Amino acid sequence: MSDKQIRDAIFNKVWQACDTFRGVIDPAQYKDYILTMLFVKYLSDIHKSKRAEYEKKYKGDKVRIKRALKRERFIIPEIITRDTKGEVEETFPATFDSLYERRDRPNIGALINILLENLEDANKQKLHNVFRNIDYNSEANLGQTRQRNTRLKNLLDDLKVLDLRKETVGHMDVIGDVYEYLIENFAAKAGKKAGEFYTPAAVSEALARLVSPKPGDRICDPACGSGSLLIRASRQIGSNDFSLYGQEMNGSTWALCKMNMFLHGVDSAHIEWEDTIRQPQFKDENDALMKFDVVIANPPFSLDKWGQEIAAEDRYGRFFRGIPPKSKGDWAFISHMLATAVEGKGRVGVVVPHGVLFRGGQEGKIREAVIKENLLDAVIGLPANLFFGTGIPAALMIFDKSRKPVSKGKVFFIDASREFEQATNQNKLREKDIEKIVATFRKRRKVDKYACLASFAEIEENEFNLNIPRYVDTFEEEEEIDIAAVQREIVEIEDELAKTRKKMDKYLKELGF
Repeated sequence: MSDKQIRDAIFNKVWQACDTFRGVIDPAQYKDYILTMLFVKYLSDIHKSKRAEYEKKYKGDKVRIKRALKRERFIIPEIITRDTKGEVEETFPATFDSLYERRDRPNIGALINILLENLEDANKQKLHNVFRNIDYNSEANLGQTRQRNTRLKNLLDDLKVLDLRKETVGHMDVIGDVYEYLIENFAAKAGKKAGEFYTPAAVSEALARLVSPKPGDRICDPACGSGSLLIRASRQIGSNDFSLYGQEMNGSTWALCKMNMFLHGVDSAHIEWEDTIRQPQFKDENDALMKFDVVIANPPFSLDKWGQEIAAEDRYGRFFRGIPPKSKGDWAFISHMLATAVEGKGRVGVVVPHGVLFRGGQEGKIREAVIKENLLDAVIGLPANLFFGTGIPAALMIFDKSRKPVSKGKVFFIDASREFEQATNQNKLREKDIEKIVATFRKRRKVDKYACLASFAEIEENEFNLNIPRYVDTFEEEEEIDIAAVQREIVEIEDELAKTRKKMDKYLKELGF
């Protein structure tokens, strides 16, 4: 089977498992139950594959097999359950197969929770707190005991048929791709909540290419969601010579990101759970903000109550250009991202609503300061209805701290809002659309009705308003109308109509009307 066939088969089976929860709980919630159990299945199958490999290599020597398994990416511990007197009831490995064998037990929800807790404890460096926000024994989410047990049994039955061993699926990128595919489909069903955990793949791909990560780069996403942007940025490098850092405020989304990184083989990614504006987690040895070669993000659009109350006395000095309005945190995130980019070389890419480009007040002052500092490199307008949960169009802003004085204040504008694949529920950027955006950005040449390099004087004349139509003229002249030809056409139509009426009158008379 090809990679695509394997991916599709796994995806279809897991998507079928969602029927267990559809209509019971919100997609934004049941994604956690599905994806967590798929993660457990993945760990279990890889462990099974490794155990078989070591049994063959060490010819059944249990001591050597156990020692070898402890050196793997993760450890599968033994679970010990006890009765009310503290006596050992049973011992079993923390695997999916163990759960499946116990799927008919009345306490299956509690057993799943115990297994997750044991997996966390055995792999603290990688999985600490990852399963903290999910409860498979929750009556509120999964129903009363009988209903809950039926749903969990169905979920285990659905996933049991999957074989995620390396010898079956080939290279493990397939599993990571399926995970991303599932997250995207959950986002499509989750409505407004989708934006909390996922950036559409094509937008992530475009932004990742625009910031051009290089070998050795330290890459950060301060609003990382499920981690799709970080993963796509790392793939641009073509090797494992990079380091990833992400911060996410939502606990369940943070956990999803941790699992996503693991499934993509990026075990070393530093993913922190906290509020980026109020409590940035990445510091250097001097307790100053850590600096990154590439900073990318799709922050929540115009976030209300983003932390303005701490901005005036921000110990990191991120808001020296001005403090954004309390109800619109877009420039707060951009200010943080600029503060964490390496001086003289850092690149920053951020998804923003169009209001960021032209709103006045404090936002206008911050925008003016950034342009005068020669930090803003490009503004790219995207089509409407690209993002899950909102139909509003967005833009990409690219900042570059390595810009030379010769480019002083110049900004490259691209209007890519009219080129996309139209769909009923959500539009999509095609590969050719992404390629055109990136190629045009790199050439930095004027393209009629698509791209323009604006001078500082032009931007200043527009009072630092970056609304794209001010710079990229997309006006299409209407075709000149030939009045005489139109009149002739009208006469011909009227003649044809008169002839048709005569025929109708004749037929009606013949019929006696």
